Amino acid sequence: MRQDAAAQAGIPAQRQRPDLFGIACLATIGIVMLAWIAGLVWGAMAFFNWLVA
Repeated sequence: MRQDAAAQAGIPAQRQRPDLFGIACLATIGIVMLAWIAGLVWGAMAFFNWLVA
């Protein structure tokens, strides 16, 4: 509705800016999840290596 009113009034609509805080949060969550999964894989490999040895 706001863009329609702006178009009728001849006012240029605001451009959407990228949400940098949200992108940073998602990147942080992704890095933490990747490190956690890598730790699980490393722990499983160490356990099975100990089990076989």
